Amino acid sequence: MRTKFVLTREDVKKIAAAAEAHALANGWPVTIVIYDDGGHPLHLSRLDGATLSSIEMALAKGRTAALGRRESKFYEDIIAQGRVAFLSAPMTGFLEGGVPIVVAGEVVGSVGVSGVKSAEDAEIARAGIAALEL
Repeated sequence: MRTKFVLTREDVKKIAAAAEAHALANGWPVTIVIYDDGGHPLHLSRLDGATLSSIEMALAKGRTAALGRRESKFYEDIIAQGRVAFLSAPMTGFLEGGVPIVVAGEVVGSVGVSGVKSAEDAEIARAGIAALEL
């Protein structure tokens, strides 16, 4: 048996608060989703003014990052380089904005964000994760 790190409720609250604060400080209306390592949602918040489509995109980006164990941008880049076969993979969030949460080399969850430019979505996700002070 081995010991496994997991996100606690307090961890999720810290990530969500920091991500929301970063988005609000920049005036970015987004949806933020936090996942566990199995791709199950632990938190979802849609900030005022965020589009309805941002909910589905944040869910997809975050789940892709959790299950793929890497940033969703990795898949966006592969597809942009012509490897369109990845479009048939059983994940759907192939745009930047899904960021895994890594503790001691292990993915313990992810943050998915959607609503502004993809690089800004990822910036918000990273700001949330940074609150854990890993």
